[in-house]
Amino acid sequence: MKTRPSRRLRLLTGICVAASLLVAAPASAQPTPAQPAADADAPREAGMASIVVDVASGKVLSQEHATERRYPASTTKLMTAYLALKAVESGEFGLDSPVIMTREAAAEAPSKMGFEPGSVMRLDVALRMMLVKSANDVAHAIGQVLANGSQEDFVAMMNAEALRLGMKDTRFINANGLPGDGQYSSAKDLAMLGLAIRRDFPAFTDYFGTEAIAAGNAIMKNGNKLLGRFDGAEGMKTGYICASGFNLVSSATRDGRTLVAVVIGANGTIPRERRSAEILEAGFKADLAAIDTTLDELPVSAGEPVDISDYICSAKGRTDRANERQADADRDEVYGSPYLHELNRPEIVVPVSLGGAAGNDIVEAGVSVIDAYGIPIPTWRPDPPTAVLALTPEDVGVSQGTGVLTEGEDPVETSAAVRANVLGSLSDSADEGSENPARSGDLAGTDGKTPRIGSSFDDAPLRPGADVPIPGERAAN
Repeated sequence: MKTRPSRRLRLLTGICVAASLLVAAPASAQPTPAQPAADADAPREAGMASIVVDVASGKVLSQEHATERRYPASTTKLMTAYLALKAVESGEFGLDSPVIMTREAAAEAPSKMGFEPGSVMRLDVALRMMLVKSANDVAHAIGQVLANGSQEDFVAMMNAEALRLGMKDTRFINANGLPGDGQYSSAKDLAMLGLAIRRDFPAFTDYFGTEAIAAGNAIMKNGNKLLGRFDGAEGMKTGYICASGFNLVSSATRDGRTLVAVVIGANGTIPRERRSAEILEAGFKADLAAIDTTLDELPVSAGEPVDISDYICSAKGRTDRANERQADADRDEVYGSPYLHELNRPEIVVPVSLGGAAGNDIVEAGVSVIDAYGIPIPTWRPDPPTAVLALTPEDVGVSQGTGVLTEGEDPVETSAAVRANVLGSLSDSADEGSENPARSGDLAGTDGKTPRIGSSFDDAPLRPGADVPIPGERAAN
């Protein structure tokens, strides 16, 4: 027979158990805060903004963060090109009209061609330099020519045109996309600009898809790696500053159907091209009849621009890019995308040079434009000497050989001997302000007389272990 505890003993036991539970459990009104991860303060990659639009219908095939205000970087140059082509179509300018390199334009930060003040080139040549090399100096010069010498007036023209096209989340402050207060756009708005170019100027599609240009012996490749690697790719424009990340406006045509895609905020050219290929491929497979939303129906953001410089230009961001490049050993391979194939042929190269502009226009420019800037009429030299050298990554550590200078490739660390013997006087600073910086000076001919061509800060991800300080935002590509 079991003996039951007395009622008093049971009561005392219950009180003790309850008390122990109260001591052990935290009060519900004051929960224990979650412990932060050790790297909570480390910069993190932000989501990319993207959109794909059908050119004929304006229907939005996909979009993500497309209405967020972002920094356009050198995709800004698409508006400069649009206004230039509009002036050509109206007859106000010709493709052979002169573009004069003013002192103000020549002083722009890289990426640039590096021409001396007073240099003159044809408008069509200037457009290819701007779109392929992402030349900030040439973009500035084009803007001044189109606005009768005033960069401020050209910026006003850009913003007026943006409003006319419906780009209500866009404001420009210069012709090239170099960073500054008050310059922003969105994936949606850049898609509007891309559509306008494809619709209004179909005859000039090849300008936006030029694979490479040759200035003398310097070959400058287009940073858009969809060209020749994605079926139907036609071009448009790359862009990069710290605050924006790596941007790309692209277009492609298959079976008579043209799409425009925008990617903003990628951490490097590899994820940028990979994402662009993915959304374009999905766009071509989309059922257009089942989609109702058009580009002009997307809302206006009016928010503050998203600034991702804390990650993009941090040591972590550079390390992540370096790791991705290590995983993709061949620069011309598919970037991990099933929709990109190797480029099994040389890039199609278009020669460019100073000179060749319309004779009558040159005389007029010499009187009304060049004098206005205090620049003497340049000594005419239609075909500059071709002794211009540049380096490929393969040339590193080698003091001879003609190479290529490419927007969109990774930087190379050049030895002191290479800098002294091949490139001449270069700045030794590296810069992530565009898409290929460890070569930061103007490339000069070995004869000491050739116009300096092709200074570059294109893409600046660092290689693992590279001891280079975080650079400033001096360039846009």
